[in-house]
Amino acid sequence: MKPDNHEWSIEAKSSLVDLKLTEVWAYRDLLILLVRRDFVSFYKQTILGPLWFFIQPLFTTIIFTFIFGNLAGISTDGLPKPLFYMAGITAWNYFADCLTKTSTVFRDNAGIFGKVYFPRLIMPLSIVVSNLVRFGVQMLLFVLLIAYYYFTGANFNMSWAICLFPVVVILMALLGLGTGMIISAMTTKYRDLAFLVSFGVQLLMYATTVIYPLSEAMNKYPKYAWIIKYNPMTPIIETFRFGFLGEGSFSWASLGYATGITLLFLILGIIIFNKVERNFVDTV
Repeated sequence: MKPDNHEWSIEAKSSLVDLKLTEVWAYRDLLILLVRRDFVSFYKQTILGPLWFFIQPLFTTIIFTFIFGNLAGISTDGLPKPLFYMAGITAWNYFADCLTKTSTVFRDNAGIFGKVYFPRLIMPLSIVVSNLVRFGVQMLLFVLLIAYYYFTGANFNMSWAICLFPVVVILMALLGLGTGMIISAMTTKYRDLAFLVSFGVQLLMYATTVIYPLSEAMNKYPKYAWIIKYNPMTPIIETFRFGFLGEGSFSWASLGYATGITLLFLILGIIIFNKVERNFVDTV
């Protein structure tokens, strides 16, 4: 009798911090399929198709420029207003999309999870990767805007911190992933959280340096600016803006703080996600 040549076994009990990376790699074709599904379903049966990836940040930039830049007169540290807002919007959109879509992963995929086994981490990972495609398209728009202002003689310069761009993207992805998994696990019991996420993410944007520089908040509201300063997305966006535009409150200490918070949320997210996935079908 030949022994079983299985690659792994499915067990009821496993470590809460086990990422099951071997299984995730084995199911990489499923990951690619889910990414393709998310991308296609976004523009299927739409008139403008993938152009929506450009339209949303472009119109948001125009509105922010008019309302916050012109009417409210909020400083942009001497940078061209559209360029300043586009930088914040591009970075924020990727984080916000990862968070909001991951936060409903259990509820949205309850039918699939209850029928067939595959490493559940595939689902939130597919969201992060598919949003990376959208982020790449919006980055192209941002780069084109940089090129336009460069050739028109605008006053800005790229800095050495642009080399940290891959680090910034990874931090945004992991922070959105970890936070989203925590919320997703909680929504299996507390459905109200699903309604609060989209609303809360919009409010959180105003506590991040998307529409104003950190220096402006520190100068005008020093008593309350700590809320913005210790928001982990603030150092990430400031580093992103400093790298591409040469303006921003960059410091290694702030970026290290954001990295620490990101890793903490990611570890907590994995632990809670692994714990809830064992019996969430009974509560969804």
